[in-house]
Amino acid sequence: MASKQLLVLAGDGIGPEVTGAALSVLDALSRRAGTAVEVKEAVIGGAAIDQTGYPLPEGTLQLVDKASAVLLGAVGGPQWAGGPRPEAGLLNLRRHMKLWANLRPFEIFPGLEDRSPLKNAVGVKGLIIRELTGGAYFGEPQERGGEGDEAWALDTMIYHRYEIERIVRLGFQLAADAGVPLTSIDKANVLESSRLWREMVIELQKEFPGVSVVHRLVDSAAMDMVLHPQEFQVVVTENLFGDILSDLSGGLVGSLGLLGSSSVSGVPGTPGLFEPVHGSAPDIAGKGVANPIGAMLSLAALMRWSWQQPEWAAQVESGVKAVIAKGLRTPDLGGNATTEDVTNEIIKNLGN
Repeated sequence: MASKQLLVLAGDGIGPEVTGAALSVLDALSRRAGTAVEVKEAVIGGAAIDQTGYPLPEGTLQLVDKASAVLLGAVGGPQWAGGPRPEAGLLNLRRHMKLWANLRPFEIFPGLEDRSPLKNAVGVKGLIIRELTGGAYFGEPQERGGEGDEAWALDTMIYHRYEIERIVRLGFQLAADAGVPLTSIDKANVLESSRLWREMVIELQKEFPGVSVVHRLVDSAAMDMVLHPQEFQVVVTENLFGDILSDLSGGLVGSLGLLGSSSVSGVPGTPGLFEPVHGSAPDIAGKGVANPIGAMLSLAALMRWSWQQPEWAAQVESGVKAVIAKGLRTPDLGGNATTEDVTNEIIKNLGN
């Protein structure tokens, strides 16, 4: 572990608070193990714009290239409206690191069933695998034109075969590892890109004869994720649909503050980008009440994927679950605990 370099991009809003909490957990683990981890910090997003004029400066990219993993807090905020977009820093970072898969696990933890809108919230646990490089977010052209009633806007949704093939294959691998079916979500009854997606899923299933596949249209899948969430154990889908459905899963579990995520290149042991999904939450920034659990679970995912230290990851996850079961909650979960309260209690319960 001593050779591992962690780069922390705290970013904006509550980003510095939650990444600081995660680093406290990392420090406690490394001290317990007698192992040093080299941690460096750099700017991204609005903080980077304020310092350099760019949301992803060259100095940050140089440190990214040297790191074995990157932990990110959040980017964005109203104070940067009208200028360079802080969010462009995140998109460009994913592109620079050549990351094409976003893994977003969701789980209703024991002790938080009352925070879920579901009538039967027991045993809900799943993984959404979202493609990161294609689709409407990156398709060209993106244009606006015309005036008045004739004004128009154009976005292009484009997918290449190789983009679909690698994300779907990862979906099959993770479903096979979990021993569950793979749910593939598209809009093949309308979109040509989704028809190519479905064809690729059918073709790749031949490589994984032990994994059954369920094809779902995104609109009905969104409904059934609320009615029958237990059916969505491993989900693979394209960029836009994955963005929407993974936030829906945050509603199912009770708060986006509970969700961590991994952006990876599909090969364990390689550098990845790990971040909570909650955003910068500028309305609570600086108040000390941000939920640090999403950042901590992102740190656990980092340890398991990039550092291949499953024992450390398990200690973080068990500490999180122990504290949740005890009823300690930040305001997003209906409690009054501070970020520091939760962090300190999780450190006390690491490995429990």
